[in-house]
Amino acid sequence: MAAATSGAPPLPGRADGATVAAAFTVVLLIVPARLVLKYLPLSLTPANVVSLAAALLWLCAQLTLTLGVAKGRNPVRTVLFAYFTAMLATFGFTTYGYMDSDELNLSDHSFVLVIATVGIALTVCDGVRGLRRLDFVLKTLVVAGAVISVIGAFQFLFSVDLTRFMELPILRYSTEGDSFVLERAELRRVAATTGHPIEFGVACAMLLPLAAHHAVKARLRGEPALRWWACTLLIGLGLMFSVSRSAMLSLFVAGVVLFIGWPARQRLLALLAGAGFVAAIWVAVPGLLGAIAGLFTDLGNDESIQYRTHDYAVAGQEIGRHLWLGRGLGTWYAPKHQIFDNQYILSMVETGLIGTVAYASVFVVACYAALRARHLSADPGDRDLGLTVAACLLVPLAGSFTFDLLSFATVTGIAFVLVGAAGALLRAARADQFSPSQTSGPTIEVTR
Repeated sequence: MAAATSGAPPLPGRADGATVAAAFTVVLLIVPARLVLKYLPLSLTPANVVSLAAALLWLCAQLTLTLGVAKGRNPVRTVLFAYFTAMLATFGFTTYGYMDSDELNLSDHSFVLVIATVGIALTVCDGVRGLRRLDFVLKTLVVAGAVISVIGAFQFLFSVDLTRFMELPILRYSTEGDSFVLERAELRRVAATTGHPIEFGVACAMLLPLAAHHAVKARLRGEPALRWWACTLLIGLGLMFSVSRSAMLSLFVAGVVLFIGWPARQRLLALLAGAGFVAAIWVAVPGLLGAIAGLFTDLGNDESIQYRTHDYAVAGQEIGRHLWLGRGLGTWYAPKHQIFDNQYILSMVETGLIGTVAYASVFVVACYAALRARHLSADPGDRDLGLTVAACLLVPLAGSFTFDLLSFATVTGIAFVLVGAAGALLRAARADQFSPSQTSGPTIEVTR
C-alpha cells in the first residue's frame, strides 16, 4: 500500500525530476531573459519550453508507479493545485466573454506560463526524491547564480555586456533597444542575464542564503567548502551591483528569519562576515554603499517611490469592477495601461481576490512545509536547509510589494523551483521518519 501511494524509488543512474529541474535552472539563469525562441506563435523562452516539458512529464509520470515520482498528499502539491485552479477559473471566466484581440492573446500566453511555472514546481516537489537529489538541484541553482553574478560584475566594473555573445541562431530578442545596464546615482545598475536590475537583485537575495548554507554545510562535514564560499561572495557582489532597494529589503527579510533560527555562534560569524564584506565593498567600489544608503535616506523625494504610489486610485477602480476573479490574466500591460510596481495590486486587478490569495498562499504554505521539514529532521544540516529554504521563500512574498514579480521570468522561475524544493524537502523528512531503520516491528521484503 505504501509503495502504491508513494511511487517506487528512482533507479540509480536514471534521469529523474532532479535532472529536469537542474536543466531548467541552468537554462533559466544562463540564457538572457529577453531571448525567446524563433518560429513559435508565442514568445517562449528556452526555460519556458523546458518547464512545459516538465509539466507534461509530471502528468505522464502520475499515471505510472515505476518512474520514481512521488504520490500522495503534500501541502505544497495541494496549494499548487489550488493556485492553478484559481488561475484556470480567472482564465475561463474572462475569456468566456468578449475581449480585445491584444488582451486575449496576452491572456492565452499568460495561462501557458502558469502551466509552465506550476509544472516545474510539481516536478521538483514530486520528482526530486531524497535529500541527495534535492541538494543537486539547489547546488545547480547556486552555481548558475554565481555565473550570472560574474556576468553582472563585468557589466558593472568594466561596462562589458557578455550577454551580447549569447544570442544563438534559434533565438531572438522579445524587446529591442532595452539595455541590461541602467544608471542610478552616477553608478551602473546591472541586470546580468535577467530582465531588470531589480529582478537581478531579488534573485541574488533568494540565492545568497542557499549559497551560504552549502558553504557552512560543506565545512561542517569536512568537504571542500571554498567553492561554495566563492559562490556566496559572487552572489553577494551581484546583489550589491544591482543597486536595488527591493534587493536590500528582500535580503533583510531573509536575514531576519535566519537570525531567529540560527544558533548564537552562527549569528556572530554571519555578522563578522557581513561586516568584512561591507568594508571590502567600501574600499573596492567607492560610492556604491553611499548610493545604496541613499535609497533609504531620501524616500520622501525618491521619484520611484512616488511613481509606485500615484496609481493607487486607478487600481482601486479596476479592482472594484472585477473583485473576485479579476479582468483577466496578462490583460493589464504597458503602454496600454499604467504599470503597477506591486504584484499584489497587479494580481488583484488581473486575477481578483481569489487569485491574489492563491498566489500569496503558494509561498506561505511552502514556507510552512520547509519549517515543518526542519522540525521533523534530526540532522543539523538538514534542519538548516529547511530554515534556509523558508527564508528564501519569504523573498518573493516581500518583493511582491515593491515590483510586479510575476512579470519577470527569472525570479518567478527561481521562486517556483524553491516552492517545489520545500515540498520535496518535506517528503524526504517524512520518509526518513518512517524508514525501516527507524521503525519498530517486522518489515516485508518484496523480491522477484
